[in-house]
Amino acid sequence: MRRENNIKLSIIIPVFNEKNFLTKLFQEIKLYFDDSKNEVIFIDDGSTDGSTKILKELKETKDYQFLFKFIKLDINSGKGKAIQTGIKNSEGEFILLQDADLELDTRDAREMYDMIKNNSEIKCIFGSRYLSGKLKKNNYFFNSLIGKINSLVFNIFFAQSLSDVHCGLKIIHRNVVEKINLTVNDFGIEIDLASQIVRNNFYIYEFGVSYFFRSKAQGKKITWIDGLKSFYYLIKSRFFDNSVSTNLSILYSSIYMAFVGSHFGMGLGNTIFIIIFFIIGSVIGIHFKILTSSLIFFCIFIGSLFSKGNGTTFAVILFFILGIFAARSVKQYFLKTKFNQYL
Repeated sequence: MRRENNIKLSIIIPVFNEKNFLTKLFQEIKLYFDDSKNEVIFIDDGSTDGSTKILKELKETKDYQFLFKFIKLDINSGKGKAIQTGIKNSEGEFILLQDADLELDTRDAREMYDMIKNNSEIKCIFGSRYLSGKLKKNNYFFNSLIGKINSLVFNIFFAQSLSDVHCGLKIIHRNVVEKINLTVNDFGIEIDLASQIVRNNFYIYEFGVSYFFRSKAQGKKITWIDGLKSFYYLIKSRFFDNSVSTNLSILYSSIYMAFVGSHFGMGLGNTIFIIIFFIIGSVIGIHFKILTSSLIFFCIFIGSLFSKGNGTTFAVILFFILGIFAARSVKQYFLKTKFNQYL
């Protein structure tokens, strides 16, 4: 639990070999966040380029009002580990995650902070590099494509509508922090954080931010390979990091939907249908427990009793859609009752 204090905002900044940007970043932090009620936590993630020396010198200048915290990790452990360390050592009511490379504008961070602190209903704001008409500079098409695909997959898995899951600029309320348990140590921390926020029923707001990409020569570390690794974290966070009841629901709905798929096509086509329906079933199991999922199966069964040939296919699809709506209605009805865990 956080001790009683007057800190309103904790700015967590992971640093790994960023000597060329730290002085300017420090000046921008002073410009927008120089307040005794703010704390700035620099986590030096095993830097070897002189970043450690610069951070220590900046701390010793004493020409700032915020609380300056410097944490040194002996070996490079990854952005996720640095963020986890920063959160554990933070005390503010709000947690702002800010990258050290100046790809994202500190002025946008200030705007996000003003929004969340002045609206008690907002608990999470994610920056988005793909929203608004703010200034952008980005030549990395493939990295951008992977990021957008990851965001799309995340939205499908978690029934969200986010445009940029991977943006490094985020602000969340302490109440959210106390509900989650981050475990990913590398760049997959963005997926880990977003998925846990959604699982705990917090709504994520988005705010369009400026973006000024830097090249590999300037020290950019994340690559398209990290983007592909994010697919693994998406699968893991959605299909494995669940409660026992949810995993049982996924197994149950995957099996009955694969059974339904086995009635379509012939030969290779039949196998493809089974795989597709199995995947659809796994997504159903995420959103519906066994009882409400059974309602979908029942509707599919009713649909299979109508017509013959292609007519049966149409009837099954129609009753499947009706089953989804019926299951959602039942789920919403019992959402705030003692039967919620079963439906």
